[in-house]
Amino acid sequence: MFKKILIANRGEIALRIIRACREMEVATVAVHSTADASALHVRFADEAVCIGPPPSKESYLNIPSILSAAEITRADAIHPGYGFLSENSEFAQVCHTCKINFIGPRPEMIRLMGNKVHARNAAREAGLPLLPGSDGLVGDPKEAEAVARRIGFPVILKAASGGGGRGMKIVRSPAAIPGAFSIAAAEALASFGSGDLYIERYIEKPRHIEIQIVADEHGSIIHLGERECSVQRRHQKLIEESPSSAISEQMREKMGSVSVKAMERIRYNNLGTIEYLLDENGSFYFMEMNTRLQVEHPVTEAVSGIDLVREQIRLAAGEPLGRRQEDVHLTGAAIECRINAEDPRNFAPSPGKITAYNAPGGLGIRIDSAAYENYSVLPHYDSLLAKLIAFAEDRPRVIRRMRRALAEFVIQGIRTNVPFHRAALSDEAFVAGNYDTRFVERLLASETGTRRLRQAIEETP
Repeated sequence: MFKKILIANRGEIALRIIRACREMEVATVAVHSTADASALHVRFADEAVCIGPPPSKESYLNIPSILSAAEITRADAIHPGYGFLSENSEFAQVCHTCKINFIGPRPEMIRLMGNKVHARNAAREAGLPLLPGSDGLVGDPKEAEAVARRIGFPVILKAASGGGGRGMKIVRSPAAIPGAFSIAAAEALASFGSGDLYIERYIEKPRHIEIQIVADEHGSIIHLGERECSVQRRHQKLIEESPSSAISEQMREKMGSVSVKAMERIRYNNLGTIEYLLDENGSFYFMEMNTRLQVEHPVTEAVSGIDLVREQIRLAAGEPLGRRQEDVHLTGAAIECRINAEDPRNFAPSPGKITAYNAPGGLGIRIDSAAYENYSVLPHYDSLLAKLIAFAEDRPRVIRRMRRALAEFVIQGIRTNVPFHRAALSDEAFVAGNYDTRFVERLLASETGTRRLRQAIEETP
C-alpha cells in the first residue's frame, strides 16, 4: 500500500480522498493555489504545498508544479480526483515516467476513451451497442450533411475531445448544418484545444444511464449497477439516483454484463463509468466512457456499501479486486443533489462569501462539501458547493428524505440552486420516475414548475 498520496485537486473531492486515506492510514499532501490557502482540504491534509496563483492553468492544471510538489514531499502516488487533470493521459504518463503511481487507469486507457471517436470505435469492437453515426471525424459541413442524410435527422454534432455539453449542437435539417458546424467547432476548439467533430443520430427523449465499473490489474472486473443522470441542464448533471426507475432487474443484468465483457476485451483497469442513452423503446446505446471517479459516485456507494475511493487506491496499488459479481448486493435507493453557487432563477454563477451555513443531517443523509461559514466562493473554479446525498429503503422514502434535507440546508450570503432542487423533487413527473434529459427544460417552461420554483425561493432561508 502507498505511504503518502498527493491529491491533485481541491474542494469537496479533495476532502473525500483525504477521508478515505485517513481510514486507510495513508498520509496525504494537499496542493493549493494562493486563493485556496485557507481551504478545508489544506487544513485537513497532513501536508500542504502551494502550487501557483488562482487561475487553474497556473495551479491545478500546472503539471510541473504538481510533480515538483510530489517530489519534495516524497509522495509515492497522486490521486487526481475528477475534473482538472483526472482524464489527462499525458499527466498519467508523466507520473509513470517519474515513477509516481497514478491512481486511475493506465495512460493508454485514458487516451483511448478520451477521444470520443476512438472510444466509439473501441466500443464497437468490444461489442457495445452504438447509435448510427459517422465512422470517424467529419471534416466540413458538406461531409456532415452527407452523414446526416444517411443516418436520418435529427442528428447531433459532438466535439471529439470533450464533454460537458460544450461543442455539441442538435441539427434537425440540412439547412441548419453549416451554422451548427461552425459554432460547435469553435466551442470545441476554445474548450478542448481541438475543433474536431463527429456526428450521430439524436434521440429525442433519452434517459441518461451509466454503469459503474470496478477492475483490478489481474483481469477481474465487476459492475456496481447503474446510476440515472437524466436531470441535467445544458448537459450538466444536477440530480443523480440509483437505482434508475427505468431499469428492470433483467435490463440491469444485461447492461452490466455487456459492459463488463467490453471492459474485459480492452483489458480495462481501476474505476470507470460507461455512459449510455436509453430510448423510449428500452434500447440502450454507448455514449462515452469516463476513466475516473464520477461526481455522483456517492449514490453507488450508498446502495452497494462499497467505498469507491478506497477501491481506487487499493486497485492502483496492485491489490486484487477481492469480490465477484455475485458478491455485489444492491439495496435501497439513493439520490444526490448537486448544490451549486448559482442564482436559481437563471443559473448565473453567484460567487461571494457565505455568511451563514447549516448543513442538514439525520438518518440517511450525507454531505460532501468543503463549504463553511465565512467561506469565500471563488470565481476561478467550478460552482459546485456541496453534494447532498440521501439514502432510504425505497425511492418514495428517499425522495421524502431528500425534500426534508433540502428544507434544512441554509446557505446565506450567496445564491444557490437549493430552491431548484426543492421544485424538481416535488414535480409529479420526477416523483413518478417518468422523466428524461429534457426534464429541466420542461419544468422551467411550465406554469406549475415556475410557481413551485418561486415558492421555493421565497421559503429558502
